[in-house]
Amino acid sequence: MSTAVSVESRIDHIEVTDETITAFLVDGRVISVPLAWSWRLSVATPAQRANGTLIGDGHGVHWPDVDEDLSADGMLNGVPARRPGTAKKGSTAPANRALQPPSGAKRKPKSHKSSRATRG
Repeated sequence: MSTAVSVESRIDHIEVTDETITAFLVDGRVISVPLAWSWRLSVATPAQRANGTLIGDGHGVHWPDVDEDLSADGMLNGVPARRPGTAKKGSTAPANRALQPPSGAKRKPKSHKSSRATRG
């Protein structure tokens, strides 16, 4: 019988260049993602990028100058930072099409008018 080994992903230190965000984990692994994954860090100055502080016992990093947080798990699981104006979980905006029914699916008629403003 095999057992799965759970590895805790904690960051020892992080480096940010003009192209990448690289996290050095306490267990020796190194994670590198494109700088574009963090739109806030991609527009930050080199001094602001260098001012990251470990948070949550190394589970993440916070950059106070640009109000950015990244987690080791997010970097490992491929979760880039969301830009302003993009849909969030549970939204029915076009960016979240997976939550909408297929185009041919029947929809229930609405029994009341929505109070939301429509785009025109």
